Amino acid sequence: MKGNFPPPLLEPLPVTIGVWYEPDFLAHEFYDEAKGRSDSTWIVKTGEAQVQMWSQLLRGMFDTIVPSENKPSPEQVSDAVAAVLVARVGELQYAIPAHTNVKVYEIWMRYAFELVSTNGDPIAEWTMTAYGKTPTAFLRSDEAAVNLAAVVALRDAGAHFITSFEKVPEVAQWLENQQMDALDKEPSTAL
Repeated sequence: MKGNFPPPLLEPLPVTIGVWYEPDFLAHEFYDEAKGRSDSTWIVKTGEAQVQMWSQLLRGMFDTIVPSENKPSPEQVSDAVAAVLVARVGELQYAIPAHTNVKVYEIWMRYAFELVSTNGDPIAEWTMTAYGKTPTAFLRSDEAAVNLAAVVALRDAGAHFITSFEKVPEVAQWLENQQMDALDKEPSTAL
């Protein structure tokens, strides 16, 4: 899967956050096997594009992101990291013209997110859905249509994440605590 994911246009949150992509997320793909002679078999490997999109998005949302190659634990996470975000594809559904008799390709994705402490203790857990659709009229192949629907779904996921992240109650409380900690660490200007 190939896509272009522009950086978000927003003021980054003043936080250094770790990000860990589980192996299933890194290698995520979906596959449709042909049911008959007139159908085509295709596979869409979304893992690389998802990592590209989420990394771009998170770099724009936070002062600094620190990728982690392992599950969050005190030995694996830098002291500079305030928390670690873990993303999972919880569910994926798709509809193609062969299923619906409509010349439209659609993809629904449900993500599961965890924000965890550097010890791996949960701070917040939430889910979010994303949707992408594209008609085939402008595309040369079914594979191109599926790819575009997946790209649209990923962009939708990014937009939803940006607008909902700070609205998750536990995340809002964590961000408030981060701001309070930052204020406590500032040098006093009193004489």
